[in-house]
Amino acid sequence: MNVALWIIQIVLAAAFLIAGTTKVLTPREKLRERMAWVDDFSQTSVRLIGTAEILGAVGLILPAAAGIAPILTPIAAVGLVIIMIGAAITHVRRKEPAIVPVNIVLLVLAVIVAWGRFGPYQL
Repeated sequence: MNVALWIIQIVLAAAFLIAGTTKVLTPREKLRERMAWVDDFSQTSVRLIGTAEILGAVGLILPAAAGIAPILTPIAAVGLVIIMIGAAITHVRRKEPAIVPVNIVLLVLAVIVAWGRFGPYQL
């Protein structure tokens, strides 16, 4: 199970690192083409969401790999769960149901990491 958790952590970290970097570095006008929801938030909010995703991605891997403060890994997973809850709520409110399953999959994977790393498969 430890190997499965590592695989999930790496996949989640890659997904959130890409998504977060996109939100932080891409101009708002270009983001709007791919992510219509940015119209509902200020540019600062979008960048803060992206920064939180990047920090969550780093938190899934770095503390666990370095063995320094490994408790941060499940805490990062919980943070990503919270981000995905907010994302799902945003897409439901915007009547974008096609995107919600992606949010739910990422949320479930983050819950698995949090459960495993807080519980029976601590680092």
